[in-house]
Amino acid sequence: MDFLEALARPPLVLGVDPRPSLHGPEPLVHLRRYALELFEALATRLAAVKFQLAFFEALGPEGMALLWELASGARVMGLPVIFDGKRGDIGSTAEAYAAAYLGRFPGSALTVNPYLGLEALSPFFQAAERGQGAVFVLAKTSNPGSGFLQDFPVEGRPLYLHLAEALGRMGEGEWSRVGMVVGATYPEAVWAVRRVAPRSPLLLPGVGAQGGRPLKGPGLLNAASRALFYPGGRPDLEGALRAAEDLLGALVE
Repeated sequence: MDFLEALARPPLVLGVDPRPSLHGPEPLVHLRRYALELFEALATRLAAVKFQLAFFEALGPEGMALLWELASGARVMGLPVIFDGKRGDIGSTAEAYAAAYLGRFPGSALTVNPYLGLEALSPFFQAAERGQGAVFVLAKTSNPGSGFLQDFPVEGRPLYLHLAEALGRMGEGEWSRVGMVVGATYPEAVWAVRRVAPRSPLLLPGVGAQGGRPLKGPGLLNAASRALFYPGGRPDLEGALRAAEDLLGALVE
């Protein structure tokens, strides 16, 4: 599996942020069954499945075992996988993070934090290239306070655009394996990044519950978590199918 195949699929990413409290007396058993059934039901409508690592880590060893099982299940169904961990460190630690996710699951993607500099991200880029995966670097995140650093003016432009321009020069072919995270809550930032990085895949979180609208365009992957995984605030397969159709039907350019 090559992660870049996700760019030819419907531009919707299912975010998996599990809340065990919504899954009854045997929460992990029900969560596992519900997630796999949901992957199968939505498979033809999705570009990828994005796992928010913090929610699995919070469940301890059982949660990590569940993560590996669900990630493997998604891939068996032909769905590309994104591990949303926002990892970042230097040297051998970065190599270990890259091995844990990009090495263990070739053809998958990982979100990373650029605050330590692009040189510190080299192990992630190299692992993605070796394993036909991808890396999504935080550029302009969806949260309201993201502008504190990301919008800081540098030579007349926000800092995130300088980062986007540098990342946009990386990679070869029609699409780079070095993508970026740009919140759908800031559509003007999405188009600004696209102008300076025309070959970079863009992961757009914040669709649905955070108020972001799904955006249409080559290489754009709209990520919805609560709106898709827990439509109406609870596990609901039929509701998720309706939500997926609504989001795909609401794509705007």
